[in-house]
Amino acid sequence: MSQRTAIVERNTLETQIKIKINLEGTGETKFLTGVPFLDHMLDQVARHGLIDMDIDAKGDLEIDAHHTVEDIGITLGQAFAKALGDKKGIVRYGHAYVPLDEALSRVVIDFSGRPGLYYEVDYPRGMIGSFDVDLFREFFQGFVNHAGVSLHIDSLKGRNAHHIAETIFKALGRAIRMAITADPRMAGIMPSTKGSL
Repeated sequence: MSQRTAIVERNTLETQIKIKINLEGTGETKFLTGVPFLDHMLDQVARHGLIDMDIDAKGDLEIDAHHTVEDIGITLGQAFAKALGDKKGIVRYGHAYVPLDEALSRVVIDFSGRPGLYYEVDYPRGMIGSFDVDLFREFFQGFVNHAGVSLHIDSLKGRNAHHIAETIFKALGRAIRMAITADPRMAGIMPSTKGSL
């Protein structure tokens, strides 16, 4: 399987975003988003997914972080779709359970070409530092819509909001890593009976 990389830019009146990803990376990251807690979470995806990520985002943070977080999700989804191309030879499905102390989350992903977000997460508080936890759903919705994936996220246990969020993003990285791995037995084969994804 060839080097799978993508560069995507998205510019609106609310945000200007440029994302570079390398799906064959080592987890190297560079984030300039203005949303530190999201950077911390995306770092988990990159490290556990072994994906190099460079994200430069400028948004209307003087209003709030909503547009920036959602549009990063959209642009990251577009980057994954571009980097994966026709998806021939990939495993397609991935899953991971990740604990962090008292917290435990499960993430299951299917690079199906059909967007769907199934998100069952209750946070014990609405803010983690200055980050509004409602924005995670917006991020994931933007990602699935533009990556064309079915994504199931379940928080199974947890009392600490930071721990819950971190288990979700670590599990996402590991599930993605599994799903996008090249299966040597599927070389050049579409992982679908339909013949396309």
